[in-house]
Amino acid sequence: MSQALAPRDPEIAPAVVTPMAMIDRALALNASPDTLERLFALQERWEANEARKAFDTAMAAAKAEIPVIVKNRQVGYAHKSGGDSTNYRHEDLGEIARTVDPILARHGLSYRWRTTSEINQPVSVTCIVSHRSGHSETNTLSAGRDDSGKKNSIQQVGSTITYLQRYTLKAALGLAAAADDDGRRADEPGGYITDEQAAELRALAADTKTDMARFCTYMKVESLVEISARDFPKAKAALEKKRSVP
Repeated sequence: MSQALAPRDPEIAPAVVTPMAMIDRALALNASPDTLERLFALQERWEANEARKAFDTAMAAAKAEIPVIVKNRQVGYAHKSGGDSTNYRHEDLGEIARTVDPILARHGLSYRWRTTSEINQPVSVTCIVSHRSGHSETNTLSAGRDDSGKKNSIQQVGSTITYLQRYTLKAALGLAAAADDDGRRADEPGGYITDEQAAELRALAADTKTDMARFCTYMKVESLVEISARDFPKAKAALEKKRSVP
């Protein structure tokens, strides 16, 4: 009578046979060149898949640590066609790098850009995020030259490249940004006015022929978008009062 086989321990996982182990065995058995070629191709695919999984794991861990980026720069310029000026805050490339570089480095991640700028063609910037395992992913954006303000042709290209570098990196890493100036933060109660509220104030200012610089001085801000949400009723009321004056 034969002895029954002992049940296999469910906690003992079967050994994983890697393509490299298969190559070693094939070499020991003097396998044909065609067999070895197929095994080497299998090994390359296996390594690429492992690298992609390592990249995904590192990106998930890094994104869990990256905080909201502070908007640390103010931009303002008059439109060449006249009328209202444009004012807004944004996070510059240095602020993004200062925030994300140490975190990415801890997880074996890095980034770089590839740029093209042909004559009479949009400027194109590709952000390449790589992991030390060898896997990388890209994000590309294109835009025309930035002719706002009084930039010369070289400055127009440089401004667009910087702009696209910021946005391709933000898109590649899934970054978010929050405004922060003179101690006020967007995550405090109320925060700043919304884009819709800013547009409403701009329309009222245009309708009443209000000097935007003087209005911002009255509101004790450098630009319209820095008005706090709690001060929106005050700003709107001031403009509506001016419109009601005959």
